[in-house]
Amino acid sequence: QVQLVESGGGLAQPGGSLRLSCSASGSIFTINAMGWYRQAPGKQRELVASMPRGGNTNYADSVKGRFTISRDNAKNTVYLQMNSLKPEDTAVYYCNADYYSYSGYLRNVWGPGTQVTVSS
Repeated sequence: QVQLVESGGGLAQPGGSLRLSCSASGSIFTINAMGWYRQAPGKQRELVASMPRGGNTNYADSVKGRFTISRDNAKNTVYLQMNSLKPEDTAVYYCNADYYSYSGYLRNVWGPGTQVTVSS
């Protein structure tokens, strides 16, 4: 069984920064893509940023230039550096990963989410 564990959420002031981390553990042969999604109250879950194992990153227009996604493949960990935070960034942030199991199947897993609140 594969699990994702997020950390780094919390309260930040407008213009401040937070760094989210997400580590994968369990029966993983290799991780393909990893990414971050968020869901604000009353809204649908949306993609924030994604990063294939060896490819180009993808960002939501609303976070381009402010957020940076990165990975440490050796640690099966993905990070999200969030700068110049705005109140509209307030949401529960979820980590997501596509991975190959040892049996060769491509599977998808979600983390439980971490709350990010931007407020003065």
